Amino acid sequence: METVATIVAAHRAGSTAPSQTIASTYARIRAYADPSVFITLRDEADVIAEARVLEQTGNKALPLYGVPVAIKDNIDVAGLNTTAACPDYAYAPERDSTAVQRLRSAGAIVIGKTNLDQFAAGLVGVRTPYGIPRNALRRDLIPGGSSSGSATAVAAGLVPIALGTDTAGSGRVPAMLNNIVGLKPSLGLVSTEGVVPACRTLDCVSIFALTVEDAWTALRVIAGYDAQDAYSRRIPMGAMGRVPPGIRLGVPPPGARLFFGDQVAAADYEAALDRLEQLGATLKEIDIGPFHETARLLYEGPWLAERYLAIQELLASSPGSIHPVTRQIIQEGARPTAAAAFTAFYRLEELRRVADATFRDIDVMVLPTAPTTYTIEQVLADPIQLNSRLGTYTNFVNLLDLCGLAVPASLSADRTPFGVTLLAPSGRDALLASVGRTFHVATGLPLGATEQHEAAIDPGGIIPAPGTVPVVVFGAHLAGLPLNRELIALGASFLRIVRTAPHYRFYLLPGGPPARPGLVRVEDGKGASIEGEVWSIPVETFGKLVADIPAPLGIGTVELAGEPPLKGFLAETSATVGARDITKHGGWRAFLVADANVHQTVSA
Repeated sequence: METVATIVAAHRAGSTAPSQTIASTYARIRAYADPSVFITLRDEADVIAEARVLEQTGNKALPLYGVPVAIKDNIDVAGLNTTAACPDYAYAPERDSTAVQRLRSAGAIVIGKTNLDQFAAGLVGVRTPYGIPRNALRRDLIPGGSSSGSATAVAAGLVPIALGTDTAGSGRVPAMLNNIVGLKPSLGLVSTEGVVPACRTLDCVSIFALTVEDAWTALRVIAGYDAQDAYSRRIPMGAMGRVPPGIRLGVPPPGARLFFGDQVAAADYEAALDRLEQLGATLKEIDIGPFHETARLLYEGPWLAERYLAIQELLASSPGSIHPVTRQIIQEGARPTAAAAFTAFYRLEELRRVADATFRDIDVMVLPTAPTTYTIEQVLADPIQLNSRLGTYTNFVNLLDLCGLAVPASLSADRTPFGVTLLAPSGRDALLASVGRTFHVATGLPLGATEQHEAAIDPGGIIPAPGTVPVVVFGAHLAGLPLNRELIALGASFLRIVRTAPHYRFYLLPGGPPARPGLVRVEDGKGASIEGEVWSIPVETFGKLVADIPAPLGIGTVELAGEPPLKGFLAETSATVGARDITKHGGWRAFLVADANVHQTVSA
């Protein structure tokens, strides 16, 4: 199983070509042998040919260079039918959706369209005529919905990233049920142009990944305002980094925690909260009642009418082509009156005020992603009530304009998964990613359905472990770049991303490969802030690092923005005479993106 980070690093280093990665992807799909994961799978030869064209461009600086991705089949991909899991609804889009177009522009390669609960109406993953995708952990468990195929494709290691959609939890519940990360961005941060609507006012394109880092990489690619989408908004992304010390996490009081009799899930939630406290968080009890009331509005209020509007013509012309449970639910959307709609709108505004007040006292809410798990047999016997229970902690999120991040929390001996979701007001996506990455790594869980674990990262993300030295790196030692393997060989662990105080100039030094930058301290007022990464290096190997650093580089004291100084890589001033000043880029990665020729030299 490979992550985005490892795939891109291998492609940039030349140890693996994108066409080889694609061939391996198809081999894994054949070996996994579940025809229900994909509704449409592109021809392997065509996709390999596309990968070879990408190789010929030589643009290895692309953030998703050669990464295979899967797309939920309610999101348009040019050349592939969009079915929304209903054959009679299928159409052939002439162009990619905005999200898919942005993935392709970043170097990603689409391999196919994944299965889903029909018209994205369900959290179970069994409401589809294309077969039930196999849960990657246990065959008897539901895969979760509606983004069932996307979640199982990632968990099984078929692709490292897949797009889903999330209106009521479809990007989060399947993530928990398959032990992976599900990122639901702020409403409007990612364009829904080219997405079959469920509830247009609430729909989000979501991301499934093995790690929070990978999900964040994908979000940075697909996020951004789109004038073609009436619901697109300009929302600052922020940067994933260190977790604020003493971050305040809101949790329901013990008596208000719903698990529907699942004592194991209840204990797993308690354990997750204990881990968060050990990582330095402060827990604060909140009133969860108004959030549950909001959740009920989604399927008992006028928003069901939005689902009805999306397929009303098909309901009228060919009702038998719609899954019976889906049809039963969506037909109710024809009943609400305008008076009932406005009554619900008024109540929602009142509930939004309550939510706003709650988040004045906390930074992030931490809830179970779902209160329990169910088998396929259980859901088929009771399809509506059990589906409703799975949305206990998800249905209110988009109505209240919150962003969310679902992360694995535990995996029992019988491979029953449990996860938590971090929630915050719109625009705080980066904060959720920072907390989620720290928590996920601290769990020590395998990635998806394998025994592979994420690379060692200090779980606190704030201070180095005892017996280590924190060192700031700025160039080829950054994660995924050519010399990073030297740090890994020394036993180093990634801590966080930082920026220097605005007292430095940044230069492209002569020599190489690999190409290297040099950071030089200058007079106050003549420098800028430069991005770097802090790595924690064991004391016993720190001396070897220092001894192996070639002139004109060395280790000195680096002043940081907003925190105490640390040891880090600096260059001798004399080495910058005649060197190219790249300070304006603000960091080595940004410079590499701006100058692909230099990046090719680095990766050679």
